[in-house]
Amino acid sequence: MIELINKLFIKDTDNVFVQFLMYGIVGGIAAVVNIGMLYVFTDFFGLHYIFSNILAFTLGLITNYFLSVRYVFSKERKKDRKIEFIVHVSIGIIGLCLDTLLVYLFTDKVNLYYMTSKIISTAIVFGYNFIARKMFHLAGAGKK
Repeated sequence: MIELINKLFIKDTDNVFVQFLMYGIVGGIAAVVNIGMLYVFTDFFGLHYIFSNILAFTLGLITNYFLSVRYVFSKERKKDRKIEFIVHVSIGIIGLCLDTLLVYLFTDKVNLYYMTSKIISTAIVFGYNFIARKMFHLAGAGKK
């Protein structure tokens, strides 16, 4: 147990299982920001759920970026952090488009409550984000 805690929170690792577990924790924190802010923007500020979704996703993306580079892919940091950030944002933009499309389809076409749609979409986009980010880090472009 101590070894797992050490791997998760103290040591940098390239173990995919540990990275996926940490990405789940980081993703969970980012999802709370994302889903929580969607609710706040929509129900408290009265914004349309699609616009709220874009704003909330962006806040979740920023949260995910900073936590991921520190706790998930820290061993795989790139030399050029600008490129790393641009790639992260590019992957995030694709994720945002996928997320917004799914939220729209589940809400307007399937007639689910927008928060239910968001939870389903978040689970789907989580998988895409991890795979895309891991592939970028495995590519090794500009690696230290």
